[in-house]
Amino acid sequence: MGQKLERIETTMTAIYKKQTVKDWYTTDEFAELVGKAEFTVREWCRNGRIHAKKAQSGRGPNKSWVISHDEWIRYQRDNLLPDKKS
Repeated sequence: MGQKLERIETTMTAIYKKQTVKDWYTTDEFAELVGKAEFTVREWCRNGRIHAKKAQSGRGPNKSWVISHDEWIRYQRDNLLPDKKS
């Protein structure tokens, strides 16, 4: 009974997280939304494949990438932007 309840709670938490709309997502949150690795999302940011900006991370002088909710909607509709390296 305990394991079943734990699985239900885990599933409910995952559903809640997916339905929570935020103004900005971290690369980790965005990766979870789109089903990719966090490293991949950071590379997309670095290479301009998605619109992102740097925000203070609170982990020293290095800033972290953040992606807007509007960009998540655009990504769902249009996918990645063209690779600037090409």
